[in-house]
Amino acid sequence: MRAPFTLIFGAAVGFAAAGAPAAERSVTLTVENMTCGTCPYIVKKALDTVPGVLKTEVSLEKNQARVSYEDTKASVEDLRKASGHAGYPARPASGENEHD
Repeated sequence: MRAPFTLIFGAAVGFAAAGAPAAERSVTLTVENMTCGTCPYIVKKALDTVPGVLKTEVSLEKNQARVSYEDTKASVEDLRKASGHAGYPARPASGENEHD
């Protein structure tokens, strides 16, 4: 009878240690310094290197990037840093919640 208790207790401890499941979040970033057709490619590549990024769409016309990410692995600040390090400073678009 002891084995089932150990199994259930072990599973509960493992679940608690794993933490909350990741939630998918999205944010639209306003991206500076994009001036040519190559710029969105560079911004996308930089954002895609952030662990937890699921999808990235970059628009030269709007000077924006729309990013979907797992909130337990990435944050808006991580995305801003990645874009900035590539030479394209970014911030949440007007009306966007930085913790969206």
